Amino acid sequence: MNARVSERRIRNNRIRRQRELRRHILICFSAIAFAICLSFIFFSFGTKAQSNDEEILYKYYKSIVVEEGDTLWGYAEIYGEESHYDSHQEYIDEVMNMNSLTDENITAGQHIILPYYSPQFS
Repeated sequence: MNARVSERRIRNNRIRRQRELRRHILICFSAIAFAICLSFIFFSFGTKAQSNDEEILYKYYKSIVVEEGDTLWGYAEIYGEESHYDSHQEYIDEVMNMNSLTDENITAGQHIILPYYSPQFS
């Protein structure tokens, strides 16, 4: 009689372990499936920072020789686009800072560096 009880207990333990193993495997696959679903949801709502129809402009610098009659305000009107600078004065302040100028006066023959924006060069 004890042998039958023992065999039954062994069989029941084996069945219980198999059920636990199936349950753990099911939980593992469910967790993986859930993670994959979350990844798809997360990455499907991502947006690009820039659209393809917008032109990308890069900041460049050019060295020029000041000609007679040129002013920083004139250069600001040419190169200081409002899409990149809040005002022409902001552009002039940047040029003055880059060239270590103490005031807005420039003279013919003087070399200065001007920033400007342009599409990427090939």
